[in-house]
Amino acid sequence: MKKCLLNIVMGSLIFLGGCSKEGNFEFFEGGSLDIDNPGAFLVINYWAKWCAPCREEIPELNALQDEYRNQVIIAGVNFDQPIDTVLHEEKKVLGVLFPTFKIDPRIYLKLPPVTVLPETLILNSDGELLHRLIGPQTKESIAALISEKLTYEKVQPTFREAG
Repeated sequence: MKKCLLNIVMGSLIFLGGCSKEGNFEFFEGGSLDIDNPGAFLVINYWAKWCAPCREEIPELNALQDEYRNQVIIAGVNFDQPIDTVLHEEKKVLGVLFPTFKIDPRIYLKLPPVTVLPETLILNSDGELLHRLIGPQTKESIAALISEKLTYEKVQPTFREAG
């Protein structure tokens, strides 16, 4: 009996060791991102194939990703959560160039459900929610919010001890 219990405990530890930590979310395309510490601004966009404003917004998000590649991570969440093959085809048809989360991080971020599409969340490099934007956005509207924070962070004085 003790040996059986020990095997169960050891098996559980091995299984848990293979699980990603709580804030780590995987992409359909492979790889993952730690939402608690993305290391850059994180823009999470909720979209669906049937949503006309979402389709209009996708090129704007692609352009934002291209221009701010070193400062911003763009990630999507497909509102309908289709199976992988359907999602791949939808992304191809719509020209979505940014990765898409497998699981919606919204519950982890303690946010209410999406009620209007598109919706865009902006988190800072520490994973703190800065903005929740409802409705279609442009590259410029999102860039303005991010640039405002980048400028603020750049002008903060840095003190070093004389050495």
